[in-house]
Amino acid sequence: MLNKIVGWLVLVPLSLALIAFALANRQFVIVNFNPFAPVEQLATPGYGVPLFMVLYVVLLIGVLLGGIATWFAQGQHRQRERHWRREANMLNSELATLRKNQGQPSNPLSDVDDLLELR
Repeated sequence: MLNKIVGWLVLVPLSLALIAFALANRQFVIVNFNPFAPVEQLATPGYGVPLFMVLYVVLLIGVLLGGIATWFAQGQHRQRERHWRREANMLNSELATLRKNQGQPSNPLSDVDDLLELR
């Protein structure tokens, strides 16, 4: 519940600020990716895009690159999680097999009790 309230308190003003920014910056700008282009070529009229579109695209690219970098940085954590999950599943199946061989009923609460007794 608190996450929703904080989300609304952050996202609504941020969205309103981005909309106001877009309305205030509707002038067209020329986008050039060649840093070695002569100045005369930059001053010639041509097709342009609104300034807010350029900034929104740059913002979107930054968010995507940050997400990808975070995903790669957390790769080791995900790999360890998969390892321990496989280990837990293997041990649970081994425990169920042992209980089955001994004739004990298998229920999840007895698994927890066994784990707590091991400590």
